[in-house]
Amino acid sequence: MLWASIAGIVAAIGLGLATPAHAASGDAEKLRRLDIMLMVTGLRCRTTPDAFTDDYGNFSRKHLSELNAANRELREDLAKRHGAKGAVRALDRMSVVMANEYGGGHPWLSCSELREVARNLSTVQGRETLVEAADQLLAGKRGPVFALASR
Repeated sequence: MLWASIAGIVAAIGLGLATPAHAASGDAEKLRRLDIMLMVTGLRCRTTPDAFTDDYGNFSRKHLSELNAANRELREDLAKRHGAKGAVRALDRMSVVMANEYGGGHPWLSCSELREVARNLSTVQGRETLVEAADQLLAGKRGPVFALASR
């Protein structure tokens, strides 16, 4: 029943509006957080029947350009505030904090659901879709889960 409702919901992600330019830095952080969340929870789930490290690998390969662009944007934004060397340190600290948040798992998604998320996100296209999925998946509580369904 959950999968049926989720499948219908994620199809709506592609209908989202384009992200305003001023939101780029925030969007870049969301994409970095999404990538780290999937990586860390993938490692956490790797010894379960719902291991999804291969699905995470497919996601990261498929969206390498978007993920790399997000990292560049974050680094450039941090460099404006902290200088080039400070930006590298700040981005490293930010990444560690993000990873630590998911070391105990996702707050409301199981390994099985995360596997489905990684699998489905490896098939979507566009930065805007990933940002919308990140908004939903990184929320502190369960809400509409468009990212769990496929298109």
